[in-house]
Amino acid sequence: MSDRHFAFWPRSLPRHMTIPETSLFYNVEVSARRFPHKPYLVFYDTAIGFAEFKREAERLAGFLQRECGVKKGDRVLLYMQNSPQFVLGYYAILRADAVVVPVNPMNLANELRHYVKDAGATTLFASQELYPQVQPLIGEGLQHVIVAAYSDYLKTPTDLRVPDFIAAPRQAIADAGVTLWSDALAQDIEPGPHTAGPDDLCVMPYTSGTTGHPKGCMHTHRGVMHTLVAGAQWFGINQDATMLAVLPFFHVTGMQGSMNGPMFSGNTVVLQPRWDREVAARLVERYKVNAWTSIPTMVIDFLGNPGLGQYDLSSIFRMSGGGAAMPEAVAQRLLDMGITYVEGYGLSETIAPTHINPPDRPKKQCLGIPIFDVDARVVELDTFRELPPGEMGEIIVHGPQVFLGYWNNPQATEAAFVDIDGKRFFRTGDLGMTDEDGYFFIVDRLKRMINASGFKVWPAEVEALMYQNPAIQEACIIGAKDAHRGETVKAIVVLKEASRGKVSEQDVIDWAGRNMAAYKYPRIVEFADTLPKSATGKVMWRALQEREVGKP
Repeated sequence: MSDRHFAFWPRSLPRHMTIPETSLFYNVEVSARRFPHKPYLVFYDTAIGFAEFKREAERLAGFLQRECGVKKGDRVLLYMQNSPQFVLGYYAILRADAVVVPVNPMNLANELRHYVKDAGATTLFASQELYPQVQPLIGEGLQHVIVAAYSDYLKTPTDLRVPDFIAAPRQAIADAGVTLWSDALAQDIEPGPHTAGPDDLCVMPYTSGTTGHPKGCMHTHRGVMHTLVAGAQWFGINQDATMLAVLPFFHVTGMQGSMNGPMFSGNTVVLQPRWDREVAARLVERYKVNAWTSIPTMVIDFLGNPGLGQYDLSSIFRMSGGGAAMPEAVAQRLLDMGITYVEGYGLSETIAPTHINPPDRPKKQCLGIPIFDVDARVVELDTFRELPPGEMGEIIVHGPQVFLGYWNNPQATEAAFVDIDGKRFFRTGDLGMTDEDGYFFIVDRLKRMINASGFKVWPAEVEALMYQNPAIQEACIIGAKDAHRGETVKAIVVLKEASRGKVSEQDVIDWAGRNMAAYKYPRIVEFADTLPKSATGKVMWRALQEREVGKP
């Protein structure tokens, strides 16, 4: 890797960072001891202090160990929206020496079934509005479910607009194997000794891929600690900064930047489970929010609020994010408000950033520069020769935060890495280049992936789900332009003979919406008599994609 980017390295920071050799839960113990009465979470004006948080996480860990039989290294699923319960469940799993498997709450029962089976999980935390997706899976390997009602943590009266699913009262559930969150806490079980160390598995987010099946990314406490500490130090965050958390915690960017990082630093996190631009503005003003990790579509909507001028947003000193490039005009509008938007780059396999722009020298629509102890290169696809500035190749990364591999999938793990100069590099699958200053830019995608509002949608996975529709003979998924989402999901569908003339495009869209997560189901369906195929019978998806790109 060249060292050109070191000329723009943050002046107050060394280039090497020593990673704490502790488990993530130790951060809870430290912050609870340092700031016992300070709010860690604020949820619609209800505050939870660090010491209270620690006590509740430990009681839940005791329940996991004694009542659910959770042992060191077991995988436990966490399936809910951003909430105090998500964060408490996350750290309770870690306190029980187990491994967190965060699941996108948009996933439905068919998708959730794969996570349960692949991870070998017997225990799951769920929120009550998602419980109907979990119920059919009890007995299919799943033995224990702890169901939470978000309203249990609405303890302080609020004038904020609270979504109905958050305000819904706790429901009784009599199904075998199910315990209500409140009942689990009430048992007040003391957990056993905490024995997890830096090299034990910590969290296993799932990422989809070209095989069509989501794969678990194995991360240790040491690796997770790297990016959460790196982010805090890169931006110079102290304990009195207040964060607005709007990105989902199941995703590595929100998990690290808005949940784990603030726990380490002792920050207050103001939670917003469902995006609402007016509530976001009120929260910024009310709690003097200083930092906010977001995505471009959210920022565009926030700035589009005609009443934005009535709120005092002067406390914000930083906004950051990734997943999609920030349009230059939007970044400039933020700058006119005195807010610098700093872009970064990372993947599920790297538990968030490998690259961040220097805060005092950011470039627009740019990934930034490699952070502490990361060796990142742009290489030729066939030879893996490092390429000079301006030439396009695959971005590969080596660093302390790179995952160990895919859970129970040695073939995919082997394909994901390449050894160069005695180092093990992860192949990101993103095509990019560097400039003369050593900054990295994405140019295209090597992998077949659709980026819809920052969510990665893998066509092979959607196609596999489409084939569950009895009316569909063949389907090919491509990306289509979308003014709001950047890209959206489009399905080219060949219907079975018996269904032609009886099933409409809208029928297929409606079916997909009932059977897939909201971010991934096709919003556009086009019927075709046949799909183009190669001489070997493979669908020529690239030809369909290129045709779509060429449309006005």
